[in-house]
Amino acid sequence: MGCCASNTAGGGSKASRVARWRSTGIIGLRDSKLKTFPDEVIVMERAVRTLDLTHNKISDVPGEISKLINMQRLLIADNLIERLPGNLGKLQSLKVLMLDGNRISCLPDELGQLIRLEQLSISRNMLIYLPDTIGSLRNLVLLNVSNNRLKSLPESVGSCASLEEIQANDNVIEELPASLCNLIQLKSLCLDNNQVKQIPDGLLKDCKSLQNLSLHNNPISMDEFQLMEGYQEFEERRKKKFDKQIDSNVMISSKGLDVGVDK
Repeated sequence: MGCCASNTAGGGSKASRVARWRSTGIIGLRDSKLKTFPDEVIVMERAVRTLDLTHNKISDVPGEISKLINMQRLLIADNLIERLPGNLGKLQSLKVLMLDGNRISCLPDELGQLIRLEQLSISRNMLIYLPDTIGSLRNLVLLNVSNNRLKSLPESVGSCASLEEIQANDNVIEELPASLCNLIQLKSLCLDNNQVKQIPDGLLKDCKSLQNLSLHNNPISMDEFQLMEGYQEFEERRKKKFDKQIDSNVMISSKGLDVGVDK
């Protein structure tokens, strides 16, 4: 670990900066040219609510991060991190974990201990698999694992009962777990640029909240897609969402209603 890059990193003198952090619980060190995890953060312990270390050059997250037990948001995207400590699982107040744009190849099993986690974003890394313990994240609403090296999603993901959005574009995923059909809250499933040949039989029928399913650049045809049970109901939900966007003057693609599968 180390000190902040300079007394002006984050604004003001070191003393005034630390006093402000302790008062607000918000530590903002984005774009601060940090190469190591700052010591000043760890000693704050229970006072930390939000920690933003985005866009630095940090390569290691120390095990002492477990002292930040009241932290709810950890933003550490666009660094040089290769691994996460198992002690991360002790941060049981954590609701948002942003790890995009690092060099992480695997996640610790202790990730499943983050029982309050609502958003997990780890796109643009080197993940080759997700731990089975991810199924313990019953409050997870958003899972973003796009731009990795995943060949599959674990069967346990079907236990993430609160999931509304899965972003898994630009991987090498070949098959999807049947357990996805358990995700009755799922609204959006994005799998563009993978190697998916078929989707679970009951997905369109059982995922009754699903409004967006994107499978562009996968070896699955529109004919196969349209023959799936529940396709008509899915189409109705998708068109209803599209109509709402028009009624609300929401900006939409010039292509109009995207069918989600290449013809």
